[in-house]
Amino acid sequence: FIFSSPSQYKFRDLTIEELKNVSKAYPNFTFSMNTYTFKDGSQKDLLNFSGTVPVKYGNSYNIPIRLWILDSHPFAPPICFLKPTANMGISVGKHVDARGRIYLPYLQNWSHPKSTLIGLIKEMIEKFEEELPLYSLSSSDAARQSELLSYIAKITEGENTDMKTRNKTGDTNEGCFNKITVVGAGDLGIACVLAIAAKDVADKMVLLDLSEGAAKGGNMDLEIFAVPNVEISKDFSASADSKVVVLTVNSLGNAQTYLEVIQSNVDLFRGIIPAVSHYSQNAVLLVASHPVEVMTFVSWKLSSFPKSRVIGVGANLDSERFQYILTNLLKAEVLAKDAWIIGEQGEEKVPSWTSCNVAANQTEAMAARNSREKVANRAIEVLKGKGQRSWSVGLSVADLTDSILRDKRKVHSVSTLAKGCCNINSEVFLSLPCILGTSGVIEMVRLEEDPLVQEKLQSSAGSIHDLQQQLKL
Repeated sequence: FIFSSPSQYKFRDLTIEELKNVSKAYPNFTFSMNTYTFKDGSQKDLLNFSGTVPVKYGNSYNIPIRLWILDSHPFAPPICFLKPTANMGISVGKHVDARGRIYLPYLQNWSHPKSTLIGLIKEMIEKFEEELPLYSLSSSDAARQSELLSYIAKITEGENTDMKTRNKTGDTNEGCFNKITVVGAGDLGIACVLAIAAKDVADKMVLLDLSEGAAKGGNMDLEIFAVPNVEISKDFSASADSKVVVLTVNSLGNAQTYLEVIQSNVDLFRGIIPAVSHYSQNAVLLVASHPVEVMTFVSWKLSSFPKSRVIGVGANLDSERFQYILTNLLKAEVLAKDAWIIGEQGEEKVPSWTSCNVAANQTEAMAARNSREKVANRAIEVLKGKGQRSWSVGLSVADLTDSILRDKRKVHSVSTLAKGCCNINSEVFLSLPCILGTSGVIEMVRLEEDPLVQEKLQSSAGSIHDLQQQLKL
């Protein structure tokens, strides 16, 4: 089959040679010619191969993948996807999106002849061994789904009495009416709507569906089951006077490099941010799109909102998990209350602390610091096994909207403008512990001074700034 690859491939001999090497290294791969459909509707018949790659993550796993070879190969990188089975779920992370598309530095920096398919697969295995991209759909996942369906059943039967009571008694008025708009009707957007509804934070929610065509999938189900106080619309004016606008959209274009993927997201935001900012001029923008640090920066620039009212979900979920692990698994409750995950979402995240226990002398202080570092490292190892699925990010978003709308003055690790912190001089957004209220970020909480943490934050800031400089806003 490899030798009969079609003549449309501009560099047929080089492509065949690469595929032969793949076949030798991974005999389980199967090769075929299929039609690939790009976002704009255009189609191409492309060579592709699928199979499993071995990954060691405590145990040994076989991760199913599928790679599409473009007709300009090897001068253009392949399009890479996970190929999960029916009993597997995708763990969205730095290198994998909700559709299972794979993004790696190797793809971003693809350059023939240095870059090869074998080299790409090796890096894929290496990154997957740091963070598994798939998980088994367990009984606990089934239980969560059952709870969600139970919740929908209750509110459709009218048991959400608190909301009804407020509406009947007229306790709400224009000044305190809490309206939230969620932009994007994908899995994450719908997860955010349901999680926020479960928190009973909003008097009204608008799900802004920007996809083409009629309602389908999850947003159609929202219409079928008539979830109270949720409006589904394609019109930006429906978002008017929102107090919080949650952004969950990600471009599903046919971009090939990581930079092109981000630029595609930027282009998408250019048509969204000015519109929602116009209709809700006093809103807090809460960004959950990827990569969250860059897209929060883009939202800030396009909206012209003050920095306090443009926030990324950042490391809020990781921080909550980190504190939970310290308290409940490692029995380090004293440490947990001051523990945070900060910096860049993904592999570059950093554990840090907002205060330090005072020791009697320098020897005790050093011992306490070493003990704390060991516990933190153990917690980070446990944290690595947790993916960020749509429902878990949705719960995190609901947690943040709850703190904002109810003016809780609670501390969260969120993406905020980091310029001026830790000797960072560039306009980049990083996760840092912040007090949140109705006006967004009220105050940044002071971190314990740690040269290693500052060095990591500066490194993240540098790489993010370099990436932002290449974008066209």
